[in-house]
Amino acid sequence: MTKSAQLATLTLEDGTVFEGTIFGAPKSTSGEVVFNTGMVGYPETLTDPSYRGQILVMTYPLVGNYGVPPTSFGDKLLVSSNSKGANEDCETESEWESALPKFFESDRIQIQALIVSEESESFSHWNSIESLDAWLKRFAVPGLFGIDTRKLTKILREHGTMLGKIEIGKEKVKYYNPDVEDLISKVTPAKVEKYGSGKKRVLLIDCGCKKSIITNLLQRNVSVLRVPYDYEIEKEDYDGVLISNGPGNPVVYKQLVASAKKLIQKQVPTLGICMGHQILSLAAGAKTYKLKYGHRSQNQPVKEVDSNKCYVTSQNHSFAVDTKSLPRGWQPWFENLNDYSNEGVRHEKLPFRSVQFHPEAMPGPVDSDFIFDEFLKDLK
Repeated sequence: MTKSAQLATLTLEDGTVFEGTIFGAPKSTSGEVVFNTGMVGYPETLTDPSYRGQILVMTYPLVGNYGVPPTSFGDKLLVSSNSKGANEDCETESEWESALPKFFESDRIQIQALIVSEESESFSHWNSIESLDAWLKRFAVPGLFGIDTRKLTKILREHGTMLGKIEIGKEKVKYYNPDVEDLISKVTPAKVEKYGSGKKRVLLIDCGCKKSIITNLLQRNVSVLRVPYDYEIEKEDYDGVLISNGPGNPVVYKQLVASAKKLIQKQVPTLGICMGHQILSLAAGAKTYKLKYGHRSQNQPVKEVDSNKCYVTSQNHSFAVDTKSLPRGWQPWFENLNDYSNEGVRHEKLPFRSVQFHPEAMPGPVDSDFIFDEFLKDLK
């Protein structure tokens, strides 16, 4: 331990205390303590907006050993500032690639704090430019290392996800519960943005959308109109709608559910991903519930209900749709092979479908990227 090392404590809401050492930004914080069992992909994971409000525990001990890639967004940001096209739009592939983060899923670290078994002070990778510690400092996000992450994960598995707080010295903070807050308002874009020049237009309701969802759409030669989650979508023209992933408790977002109900009434082809899956299901009349400790990894096995085909998927969510609550006309599409929770729904006749997992992966396997093709088939 260096002379400048600062000790800190992680206190769970059940009173369990872990002592460790601060790296990254030296500040106290609080949030919901969750764990991820992925072995790689921390640059993508930490920038996933779905982690907003959460203290992330990485179960794999070697985190940070390949450093962090460049955060440059290219020479200029070629997106329109509003739907009237005040600025130049992204039309060519090189333009939209410049307008999106190249190696990350958003423009900043989204987690409240990071907990690892051991801080990797040295790093090695052809594309790395800085350490995990330096990256966390740059975005004012604290990290904690030197605690038994295996023991912590077992506690979270047995007890369930808990609130927690990281405190340095005598500095005290209150527990923070992200499930009761409108977290999407913190990660949704402030303006409308346009990408691509394909003939078919997808309206993307951005609830905290991962960059790779947009990339997958653009690679399939469609144009994308990216709008804030509370945008009046009736004023735009589009061929289909994608409701993205995002953080928080789906029942908080009643206005978003109301918008999804209008899409169902108008029979607009719609795809929901993660939070979008939960929102579309609520709009259809189903119910959601909180999982004991959620699904966060790149190795979640799911089965397509009708075909029994299995896929390995990337996931990050706390809530799930209650399959038994699906109304008439809606059917389960996928189920999780670990706990048999719902992983997707679709309508028997109408162009509505959604998945709880991430077909865009990043990080993770791309077994299920065909979901985008299934959605785009519905666009007439």
